[in-house]
Amino acid sequence: MDFNDSPEEAAFRQEVKTWLAENAQAYREPLPLGPGDIRIAEMGREWQKIKARGGYAAISWPTEAGGRGATPIEEVIFAEEENRYHVPVGPFVGIGVGLAVPTIRAHGTPEQIEQFAHPTLMGDILWCQLFSEPAAGSDLAAVRTRAQRDGDDWVVNGQKVWTSWAHTADWGILLARTDPEQVKHKGLTFFLLDMRTPGIDVRPIRSISGESEFNEVFLTDVRIPDRCRLGEVGAGWGVAMTTLMNERANSTGESLLLPDVSSLVRLARERGLAEKNQRELAALYAREQGLKYFQARQLTALSRGEQLGPMSVISKLVFANVLQDGSAMGLDMLGLEAAFLATEDHRVTRFQYGYQWAAALRIAGGADEILKNQIAERELGLPGEIRADKGVPFSQLPVGR
Repeated sequence: MDFNDSPEEAAFRQEVKTWLAENAQAYREPLPLGPGDIRIAEMGREWQKIKARGGYAAISWPTEAGGRGATPIEEVIFAEEENRYHVPVGPFVGIGVGLAVPTIRAHGTPEQIEQFAHPTLMGDILWCQLFSEPAAGSDLAAVRTRAQRDGDDWVVNGQKVWTSWAHTADWGILLARTDPEQVKHKGLTFFLLDMRTPGIDVRPIRSISGESEFNEVFLTDVRIPDRCRLGEVGAGWGVAMTTLMNERANSTGESLLLPDVSSLVRLARERGLAEKNQRELAALYAREQGLKYFQARQLTALSRGEQLGPMSVISKLVFANVLQDGSAMGLDMLGLEAAFLATEDHRVTRFQYGYQWAAALRIAGGADEILKNQIAERELGLPGEIRADKGVPFSQLPVGR
């Protein structure tokens, strides 16, 4: 039991513990696979089916949508207990359940909701997120991928990059430019893309860890039926913001692949370094606990039907930095060779993976500097940075030529 649980939440936590003990025994020990191994995605698909059959795949979704109609807090409780196992969770499932389907439910037609919601919940459809481009990362509205209307279809040409698990995805959520004569935020449209469509070339990117979780995706004369457009033409920015707000509020974890501060404290005690690093460990623990309670406040707001504001980006900003700082300290304690040598020691690989992933996480989903600007301008009311592209049609910007 978590001492912060209400009696109802404590009862739900016990229910979850019992169910996991009966259904997650195969994941008591670490999986003998690297974090980017393609087999993890298929295992994740099967674990999603098990959760769906048990009623735990979308706890806070309405019952008519296949969920339990429970609170976001119960979603978090399940994630906390699930993360005690080495279950195959990650973006290969989380993008669909946590990002794609909530966006489809908010902006889609009844036919789109029927086509995608339940199969995604059951693990039958895995998704990827086709947003970032070589010239449009933190400045997402600068996307150059073009979609041009041709009868009942849209013809798409362009390139996406850093697309997690595109090589395993069945469908993708795609942001493309449909009107370059509009200012950059207003000429975008949102699409649902069948990843088996001719003209899609997925090329894995090899990261510093040697794994290939990310991809480049090249789109050449890819035809998308208009029925797969999500929202109105030119309203893609608003649809994409729904996706990004769900991303920031998403409670799905990384299972036990990533280290936390408690694992760092245990390592420090074993190595006799706890007293020497007491101040640094205490600071990391305070940041981690502060993040935990900040997220609890955000979830409470969601459970009341409130919308998350710009301050929600703090979760990602703090988590990425705590993960990087803590992983770096763990590698220091383990010795310099731990940062470079291949090993089967799960504790070492957790700190290695944490350090490598944190470097990417501080950029992915908005770089630290961009997130700080959002907090400063939108939450604290500080003057915004001068923008030379404000009010200028995209076609007249250097990046749009």
